[in-house]
Amino acid sequence: MNPGSGAGAGGSGDAVLAVDALEVFYGNVHALKGVTLRVRPGELCALVGPNGSGKSTTLRAVQGVVPAARGAIRFRNEAVEALPAHARARRGIVSIPERRRLFTEMTVGENLELGAYREAARGRAAEALELVHRLFPPLRAKAAMRAWTLSGGEQQMLAVGRALMARPDLLLMDDPFAGLAPVVTEGFGDAIRAISGRGVTVVVAGQHVRRILSLAHRAYLLEAGAVTAEGTGRDLLASRTLRRALLET
Repeated sequence: MNPGSGAGAGGSGDAVLAVDALEVFYGNVHALKGVTLRVRPGELCALVGPNGSGKSTTLRAVQGVVPAARGAIRFRNEAVEALPAHARARRGIVSIPERRRLFTEMTVGENLELGAYREAARGRAAEALELVHRLFPPLRAKAAMRAWTLSGGEQQMLAVGRALMARPDLLLMDDPFAGLAPVVTEGFGDAIRAISGRGVTVVVAGQHVRRILSLAHRAYLLEAGAVTAEGTGRDLLASRTLRRALLET
């Protein structure tokens, strides 16, 4: 099956991630209203939509940072909605949060070393580090520098590199282009495409709609906590539903 083929609302099948009728509340606020989606092996899946539409909440629910009130989350055909975040991380769900959360007083190299926390990653840390350095050459040159001295783009490289050190099976990226200079953005998109091309399943959420959809095999449009459209990244980018959703905010 080609990446992006098949209906998002179908059975779990060969999906790495299957989310069904997911409901999330923040107090009395109904943040997610029956979100259903599928992400298949090696896919780069995009979640787009207006501010407050539920993109970040969906990632956090998959990660286990916010609880699911109702619905199911299956990772590699295992129900994980009741598992804490650390247990999901051990299974291979790795997240890059919106604000990076680097250890800024530690060196670039030390931050990367901390990324290899999974048992599956420890024995292959050198191999993972070489991949990180190939994708993000500035990190090799600045390995001994403290993370706080890096530019915004370099800090984002470090956040992604640290996640790759864990050898993720599913990589969740929340607004990875936020705050990046235009000259950095294109190269960063190429790196995300290369990560997916190496077989890592990736879910990207964010406001840079055109760039994210141009990378995506499959994409979902969220509005007010619900999925209102899905398709290939190219199809969704051209859809009237997307234009209406973004123009009316």
